[in-house]
Amino acid sequence: MEAKAILRYARISPQKCRLVADTVRGANVSKALNTLKFMPKKGADLVHKVLWSAVENAQNNKGADVDELKVTTIYVDAAPVMKRFGSKAKGRGTRIIKRNSHITVVVGDGKKDE
Repeated sequence: MEAKAILRYARISPQKCRLVADTVRGANVSKALNTLKFMPKKGADLVHKVLWSAVENAQNNKGADVDELKVTTIYVDAAPVMKRFGSKAKGRGTRIIKRNSHITVVVGDGKKDE
């Protein structure tokens, strides 16, 4: 049994968010939530919300036991970037790229769906 949650167009670069996602990959859900709650990174708060949503989806839609759930899959993909213009010295300008992410979390108990 697996349940999934996706956060699209999160305003954080994928590189920064992947550092947080790597810490909880494969962990028990209660341990992962506790780790993310006290991690001092912006990505930790975003991943915490998505993980909590996936747990609630598993509980409400699939009737899963929360104590048995694990983070089976978590990945952060690149979303479309926002291109902005920033001023530089001597009247020049350069492009500023503001990166976005799609965060996907899948939780499961290791049993097959029937």
